[in-house]
Amino acid sequence: MSDTRRKIMRVLDGESLSPPPLWLMRQAGRYLPEYRETRAKAGSFLDLCYTPDYAVEVTLQPIRRYGFDAAILFSDILVIPDAMKRNVRFTEGHGPEMDPIDEAGIGRLNGEEVVAYLRPVLETVRRLREELPDETTLLGFCGAPWTVATYMIAGHGTPDQAPARLFAYKYPRAFEHLLMLLADVSADYLVAQIDAGADAVQIFDSWAGVLGEKEFEAFAVRPVARMIASIKSQRPHARMIAFAKGAGYQLKTYRRKTGADAIGLDWSVPLAFAAELQKDGPVQGNLDPMRVVAGGRALEEGIDDILQHLGHGPLIFNLGHGITPQADPDHVRQLVERVRGAK
Repeated sequence: MSDTRRKIMRVLDGESLSPPPLWLMRQAGRYLPEYRETRAKAGSFLDLCYTPDYAVEVTLQPIRRYGFDAAILFSDILVIPDAMKRNVRFTEGHGPEMDPIDEAGIGRLNGEEVVAYLRPVLETVRRLREELPDETTLLGFCGAPWTVATYMIAGHGTPDQAPARLFAYKYPRAFEHLLMLLADVSADYLVAQIDAGADAVQIFDSWAGVLGEKEFEAFAVRPVARMIASIKSQRPHARMIAFAKGAGYQLKTYRRKTGADAIGLDWSVPLAFAAELQKDGPVQGNLDPMRVVAGGRALEEGIDDILQHLGHGPLIFNLGHGITPQADPDHVRQLVERVRGAK
């Protein structure tokens, strides 16, 4: 019976498969000409996220082209603050922006209507499960509370998230309230994605790497642990991947403390350390996205190193962060063929 289940779900349950299943973060994106064409039709980036016809199409594009083992819902981590009426907008060349929030604003936040607001995203999930090949895992996702909070405090991305770190020190009670509210709202959102047809979900903590030891525990571990406990209490079958980019040595206890089924690894994680982490359960990663831009021998060597160190345990092959717009689609095909040809 087990070999009829979707490969990524088998790995999330602890199986080791050779070759390992693979998908790529941001696999639906600007490196694909068909994505750029659909993006132009959609108008704004948020219209692309909130219009199921477009969101389904761009999610399916890399599956048609490469046959990845998973499709990940096309959306954005900032739909949560958008649903909380923070006036999120995406400006070409500037990235995401929103109205920055202060201590009083946090006290006025209301998360009750978030899931209802995001109904178009849930419709995309439902349609994807119907249209995807049966063997393809469908992944939902959201941003981790810390990462989402950094954008809400600053109103935009910053190199080291100093505005959010400073705010947390000056207004600790308000900041904790924000993190826990985001944890609860995000958990409900992921439960809704699972109910709509997502097989598993990933929590992206893209800015975990800027935190010190105590702050990592308070801002990255506790809110994600709260989310996962809530989701698993409601949907015990749910499978969760937690990706704390830049967390380094703090990954050693991250799985145990958060309750994640698998942990994502960025490209800076040494493969010997990754192999130690893999002894406790599945890992996902961790090819440097620049190797996909380079192609050729650099790409092949990076793939081979990961397979050599991690290919005999429970592994979901992936990048260590999202694929970049500069990546050559032919290099992605080279990657897929190299991983799938591994013995």
